[in-house]
This record gives sequence, structure tokens and C-alpha cells, in this order.
Amino acid sequence: MESLASTLAERVVLLDGGLATRLESRGHDLSDRLWSARLLLDDPDEVRAAHADFFAVGAEVATTASYQVSESGFEASGHTATEAREALRRSVRLAREASEGFAGPRWVAASVGPYGASLADGSEYRGDDGLSVAALRAWHRPRLEVLAEAGADVLACETIPSLAEVEALTLELAALGVPAWLSLTTVAGRTRRAEAAAEAFAIAAEAPNVIALGANCCDPAEASAVTAAVGGRRPVVFYPNSGELWDAASRRWSGEPGVTGSTRDWVAAGVRAVGGCCRVTPAHVCAMAAELADAAS
Repeated sequence: MESLASTLAERVVLLDGGLATRLESRGHDLSDRLWSARLLLDDPDEVRAAHADFFAVGAEVATTASYQVSESGFEASGHTATEAREALRRSVRLAREASEGFAGPRWVAASVGPYGASLADGSEYRGDDGLSVAALRAWHRPRLEVLAEAGADVLACETIPSLAEVEALTLELAALGVPAWLSLTTVAGRTRRAEAAAEAFAIAAEAPNVIALGANCCDPAEASAVTAAVGGRRPVVFYPNSGELWDAASRRWSGEPGVTGSTRDWVAAGVRAVGGCCRVTPAHVCAMAAELADAAS
């Protein structure tokens, strides 16, 4: 199978959608602090099935359920660091197993969420953790090493909110040397700390094994700003939310989804890996696949 990096140089690649959204639609309550990672412990068959649901509609990349997995996060939830490491390995294995039987290339992207996600309080959308680059490197290092050894095709460092965390991840990724992408969660082309996204991408591009740069868990209208900020340093990866807004007080989504019908515009803006994040379903990804097929015909 060709590498994801070489394929991105040739054509657009279709990512999956919101794994947790799919698991919730399959009947699972993910309201605890481990989010979808809890099912890595309690019901791994469902994680595998949710990945397969996205592959079945044309997704070429499965993003693992490891976003919320960390030693500190598991320990805060009454689990052990050993369980966290096994959950990381299992997340890659389940995604790989889900790809079996589907024709064409299928890649596994090991999700690496930001430090703020481990706090389960929305900190990843503020980037106000106050940690130094050194502290962030030390926190990320153990799970990056486990995921790299687990055999994922690419490490998907995603929903990154600040320059400090970008710098920490870039240094750790360069030391590991395995393929990775780095994806911010942007607002108007800036990080959640209101720093220039272009500066973040310039830092991340210093690691030669970072194969793509972009944004996720953001508004679908961010595509052009993100592509401009990447500035040709790498192929652009873009997988926004559905376009709805999360109300943290009432803990519910509002507004109308607007993620479909935009795929052609994103590709025209320069996006090379396209998919969705929260609230993006297999039906949305199926529509994206159809748009890509129409554009190619």
C-alpha cells in the first residue's frame, strides 16, 4: 500500500467523521471524562464497528479512539497508566481490523489530542493550561511513543490550541521520526490563544516527518484561511465540525449543519485531506465521497 504522504501528493484523500458522534448514534453514553476512550475498555467491538461504518461509505482513513487517552487522564478516572498504554495500542489495532475486507487503500491515523482534552473541561478550546513547552513535551511523550510503536500509518496530532503545544509536539515528533500531521483548532485563521496560525504551521513544518498541516474541530468556513496560513508548507488536512455550535452550559448542539456541499470549495481552496470532526456522520462522509467523485469525473 502506498504511504499516505505519497497519496496526498497525487490526489485528495477522504477522512472519516466524528467517531464519538457515531458511537453515540449506536446507543452509547459518552458523557464521562474519558469520552469515546471509555469504550476501548468497555466495548471495543463497538469501536471497531464504528470505524467500519465510515469505511463502508468511502472513508479512506480511520482516526482512532485515542484522542482522550493519556496516563494522567486515565489515572484521574480511576484507571492505571498500564491501562492507558493498552488502550492506546488497542485503538490502533481496532482501526486496523475495521479496515479489513474493504477494497482500496485504508490508513490508520492515531489520534493525539491536546493536553487540555485530558482535563475534560473544554480546555482544549482555550489553550490556557499554563504549561511550559518542556512540561508539554514530557506529558505527550509516553503516548506518542506507544502509538508510534503500535503501527499506525500516521500520528494525527489534532485540535491543538496553542503555539506552545505546537512547539512541544513538533520537537517530540521530530525525535520519533514517524509520519504525522498537525491540526489546529482555529478561529478566523488563529489559534485558540489568538496566535497566528501561520506561525504555528511554520513551527510544525520544521519537522520533516510532519506530512500535512491544517485544522479540525472548527467552523467549515475556515478552509480558505487555514490553507492560506499553511502557505504551501505541506498538503492541507481539513476536517471541521458540522457547522453547529456547542453550548457548554446546556451541553447540547444548536444551529444547522453545513458541512456537506462544501467539499468542492475546500478542495478548490487547496485542501488535500478532507473529512469531518464532531457531529459529522457516515451520511455526511458519504456525501463528501460523492462530491469528490463528481469533481473527479
